[in-house]
Amino acid sequence: MKRTLIALLAFIFNSAFLLAQANLPAGYFFKTLPNGLDVLVVEDKSVPIATIEINVKNGAYTESPEFSGLSHFYEHMFFKANKDIPSQEAYINRTKELGIVWNGTTSTNRVNYFFTLPASNLNDGLKFMNSAIRYPLFLEQEMTNEHPVVNGEFQRGESNPEFNLYYEFQEKMWGKDKSRKIPIGDHDVILSATPEKMRTIQQKYYWPNNSILIIAGDVNHNEAFTKAESIFGDWQPSGFDPFDKFPIPEFKPIKDNVYFVTTSELAQAPVIYIGWHGPDTRNDVKATYTADVFSYIVNLESSKFSKELIDAGLALEASLYYATDIYTGPVSLRIVPNPAKIKECMAKLEEHIEMWDTDKYFTDEQMETAKNQLAIQEKFRMEQTSGYSHSLGYNWAIKDLDYGFNYIDNINKTTRDDIRKYVRKYIKDKPAVYGILLSPEMKNKLNINKFEDLLN
Repeated sequence: MKRTLIALLAFIFNSAFLLAQANLPAGYFFKTLPNGLDVLVVEDKSVPIATIEINVKNGAYTESPEFSGLSHFYEHMFFKANKDIPSQEAYINRTKELGIVWNGTTSTNRVNYFFTLPASNLNDGLKFMNSAIRYPLFLEQEMTNEHPVVNGEFQRGESNPEFNLYYEFQEKMWGKDKSRKIPIGDHDVILSATPEKMRTIQQKYYWPNNSILIIAGDVNHNEAFTKAESIFGDWQPSGFDPFDKFPIPEFKPIKDNVYFVTTSELAQAPVIYIGWHGPDTRNDVKATYTADVFSYIVNLESSKFSKELIDAGLALEASLYYATDIYTGPVSLRIVPNPAKIKECMAKLEEHIEMWDTDKYFTDEQMETAKNQLAIQEKFRMEQTSGYSHSLGYNWAIKDLDYGFNYIDNINKTTRDDIRKYVRKYIKDKPAVYGILLSPEMKNKLNINKFEDLLN
């Protein structure tokens, strides 16, 4: 009886695995190791190189204010000393020996680390990645040495004329939880980081059951799975779900319209931001696809939006954005108005937002153009194996791999009714944040003391 039960369970497991495999595109292979590590292998024999990438569900959204930016700083420290590599210098020397081009990124929802190297060095590259992800040392001197790099990133951000607008906008959009939407984080928090804080992040999120390993390029999937299990298989799982143990608070909704004016000596022209709380992949995944389609329609050069704002001379730039997210994806407008016609520009913007849910706002042809262009962009990304692994990892973090694999199909399924529902649910007549950036000189010349001065 016991033997029969085991055989039945094995059949169910294998059937489920085969079913999952059947949903993957050709050349894609997926497996979850016993320790919970997801492994995705992408075969692409066109060039004798391979990409090794690890994504961890960590990032700004996991950060309370006292940890603001430390997921990003952790990413920097990944490329430093570990159990097998005594220093950053030794780390860099090893990358040269293996022919590795390396980097990492930190976003709202994930941190990823990736190596691109000759396929012949895959095994050594996997071992190198294993040491870095599992055994970082967080040497105090190396952390101190990294401060100028972090300072440089902040200085580049602060030199952007829109820096003040961006930060205040985030504060108004997200309130006390704004740190969870700003990956670069807080300068002072990063400069005062300790090895203990780094290890706190590691102990919360750096586990195989919270990570995906992607191996892409000139590889054989069976061999890649074997290597992955041999090298990463003894990485012990956490024994807990990080997001059950350390739950992420929900963002508080915007209750009423929020208006603000901010200034910067660097501002060369007025810039307006308008933002709403949009859909996320936990609660309204369909609307996340719809948001992409609608944003593309609005931003078409042929759109009513472009013609009546940019072509009509009311704005120098005007774009609608949606950022797919697992926790409240922001919807935002960025407008550079004609300084001589700011009030007219604002009035036209309000008029357009009122029309966004109407049938006549865009044509069937524009809708098809948006779908086709989004599909082309996705197919182009898929052709660049080393880069596409980043998209795959991001999709895995915000929802699952199928989110990306089914992207084109779901984009093509979007209807006018979907757009109407999306606009009415998240944008039209919904509370928003309105901000404008001016130089002190523009502020005085245009006599704008509060944002409401722009409204009729």
